[in-house]
Parts: sequence; structure tokens; C-alpha cells
Amino acid sequence: MPKIKKARRSPSIDMTPMVDLFSLLLTFFILTATFRPTDPAVINVPNSTSDREIPDNDVFTIYIAPDQENIENGLIFIDLDNGKDTTTRFRADMLRKMAEQYSLTFTDQEYLIFSRKSNFGMPVDQLRNWINAENTQEADKFQSGIPTDSLDNQFAWWVNAARTVNPTAEIAIKADGEVPFPIVKKVLDVVQEAGVNRFNLITSLNRETIKLEDLPN
Repeated sequence: MPKIKKARRSPSIDMTPMVDLFSLLLTFFILTATFRPTDPAVINVPNSTSDREIPDNDVFTIYIAPDQENIENGLIFIDLDNGKDTTTRFRADMLRKMAEQYSLTFTDQEYLIFSRKSNFGMPVDQLRNWINAENTQEADKFQSGIPTDSLDNQFAWWVNAARTVNPTAEIAIKADGEVPFPIVKKVLDVVQEAGVNRFNLITSLNRETIKLEDLPN
């Protein structure tokens, strides 16, 4: 008598709990992630073999981009984060220092908006227009670079203001490889005049493998 074979059933897995877990994790990462601000201009940094990472907080970043209209000049932008403590507002305090220096007046709402923005670079008399711009495209029109004139070196005043409100902030310089050296030297001179002799140069990591046959005899 032939045996009766039981019909095989393919195993079924309930994916509902996994989908729910994935949704919760995705929501958690979106709410807790800190998005990296975009550069104010296209900056092609040089290569290096250093793998030291810039900290996420307490950093005063200086961007030096080439001036497309005048290759002998450079455009300077800056950024200062608000620190690890959520109650601190280093950016707003920095703007208050500049407002005192140039006799400017900003509302509490404008200070709040400025503290939530990222990198910027324009003459101080254009700050209000940049802060109150309706969208990113409109705000970018005012990003013409911070003046470094000898008679009114606004960049030097920004550096001093940043050092005053957060003296522990590390300084990081991100310069395009095509920027003329005198422009970079001017930035370094201002940083050193502010009492900073150690700073970070942001580069792209380029690890190279050296073979034995490549070594000199």
C-alpha cells in the first residue's frame, strides 16, 4: 500500500514586526542626525595623508574659495557652530559682538535665525538682507565674501569675535588648491594675530602605498 505523502508547505515569515522596527530606527536616525552644511562655494581641497578628523563641535571654520571674476583674489567665508551644549548660542553672541563693533541693530528673531544658519560671507551691511532672505537661492546672492581690506578688515573682526565668545573652539581652514598663496597667508596672519598658533587644514585623504622597489637605494 503506497504511503500517503503530506503536502509540503512553504514556510511563511511575518515581516510586519521587522518593517515596524525598521521604521522606528529610520525615524530615530533622522531626528538625531546632524546634517553637514554644504560649502558656500565649490572648494577643491588638496590631498594629504593625514587622517586626523575635525571634531563635530566647537569648531570655527574658515573657507577660502577662488574668485571666478578675479583669479588673484579669494573669497572668504566662515562658520561657527553653537557647541555641544544646546543652551549655548555662540553664533548669536558672535553676531552681537559684530553689531557692537559696527553699530548695527538686530532683532531677537534675527539673532535666532542667524544662530540656526551655517556658513556665510558678506560685508556686515548685507547681513540683515542675508538673514531675512526668503529662500536659499535668494540668500546666496549676498554671499560675496568677507572683506579683508587693510582699512576695514572685517574678517579680522569676525575672528576676534569668534575667539571672544568661544575661546576653546578649534580653527579649521578649508582652502581651494587654486587660491593664490598670498590670500592664504593673509588669513593665516589674521589667525595668528588673534593668538592662535595651532589650526587644522582641511584636506582630502589620499593614502599612498609605497612598495619596496620604489624606495631609493
